[in-house]
Amino acid sequence: MDSSLNEQLTIEALKEISVVKAITVILLVSGVAFLFLIYLLYFRETADATASWVEQLPALNAFLNSISTVLILAGFAAIKKKNYVAHMRLMLTAFVTSILFLISYLIYHNFVGHTPFPGEGFIRPVYFAILISHIILSAFVVPLVLTSYFFAFSGKFKTHRRVSKWTFPVWLYVSVTGVMIFFILNAYI
Repeated sequence: MDSSLNEQLTIEALKEISVVKAITVILLVSGVAFLFLIYLLYFRETADATASWVEQLPALNAFLNSISTVLILAGFAAIKKKNYVAHMRLMLTAFVTSILFLISYLIYHNFVGHTPFPGEGFIRPVYFAILISHIILSAFVVPLVLTSYFFAFSGKFKTHRRVSKWTFPVWLYVSVTGVMIFFILNAYI
């Protein structure tokens, strides 16, 4: 990448932050967010009544995850073509759709809580294998994505590439399996 483009994509303030401090903040924010989600899903009382629009949020979540999937794949294609600006725009848009997903997901589970899976037979272990792997990897995707962005915007592109080799498949898997979970769950509800 030429140095002028490198400077355009770099945020000067991030260059001044130490890697240890940045990773510590990223891990703390990610951990608190994950614990809050666990609290909403499994420990908080759900609302007695919910608005009808809340019931539509899982479909919106699947849509947002689908959009994220397409954007992540397009961002990957752009970086393979060394189109850094398109890659950055696509990945930032994927990040925004993922944040919108997370907000919608939190609102839904704030009102509904945990959604039990009623399916039986062969689909039950398949569903839970997908769900458990999705949950475990979703705990890792937030710090991976934030770390990838930190390295990119602080101008540490070699490190960004190394971290993104892990971020890409995890983020893609979490996005795809989120959509799969929606469709499998809705087939049995």
